This record gives sequence, structure tokens and C-alpha cells, in this order.
Amino acid sequence: MDLAGQNECQRPLMERLISVSAVFEGSEDIASARGMARDFLESLQAVHGLPVSKRAMGMVQLVVSELVTNARKYAPGPCLLTLEANEGAVEVTVWDSSPALPLILAPDPYRVGQHGLEIVIALCRSFEFHREPVGKRIRAAVVLADDPGGAPAGHQMM
Repeated sequence: MDLAGQNECQRPLMERLISVSAVFEGSEDIASARGMARDFLESLQAVHGLPVSKRAMGMVQLVVSELVTNARKYAPGPCLLTLEANEGAVEVTVWDSSPALPLILAPDPYRVGQHGLEIVIALCRSFEFHREPVGKRIRAAVVLADDPGGAPAGHQMM
């Protein structure tokens, strides 16, 4: 009997990668992307026993919606959405074929539209983007559980 193999199967949950990915090609797929995020978070709770606050559930779906919408709007071809549980957060990663990096505009209450990334950055613990050999990858992390002291999920309080 291989004890190393048994130990591998008995590793603590957060040492194991929990993720899901899907390709989206049409604007009608944005609702499907939100549904995938909801199903993933529900699975983290029901199957893996990870805490997911109601606030985090809504925030992850909003981040997915904004990032997939931007990819479908500004890049030709499909986009790839990956959700991964990592260190008490869900990392939302979207790859698309456009090498143009997102333009993050300064907050402007008089501007109509183009507030998506502004919202995503405000909700997330971290936000980053970089060019790939083909296209770009955008990653945002949302904390899964509200702080026991009352701080909402999202940015960690300093």
C-alpha cells in the first residue's frame, strides 16, 4: 500500500485546487457566465464546506458579468473565464484575444457609462491585467467571507 498516495488524497482542502473554466462566444453568454459563477460558489459551500457570504455571492457574479461583458464588447472571438478558490478568495480570470489593455478611467459622476472596471476595482481584494503572447488576461480576487468583525467581503481592512 502506498502511504504517500493516501496522504495525497487526504490533503487539507485549501491545498487542493478548486476551479472551473468555460469559453464564452456570444453576448447572450454573459448570463451563463454569471450562472457558472453562482454554481461554483454554491459548490464551494455545499460540497467543499467553504464559507461564502451573501455579499461575496453577489460581488463575484457582478465582477464576472463586468469582465466577460468587456471581453465580449472589446475583443474579437471567444473569451475564457476561469474561477478558482484560493486563500479565502475567488480569483476571477478572463482571457480574451485583444492585446489592448483596459483603460481605467478616473471616477467621474457625470460620465455616462464606462464605470465597469471602476466598480470591479472597488469590490476586489486585488486586480491585475497583463498582455499574453496572444491577447490579455485580467484577474480579480473577491474575498469569500465577511470578516467576523463586520468588515464586508472585498478589500481587506488595513
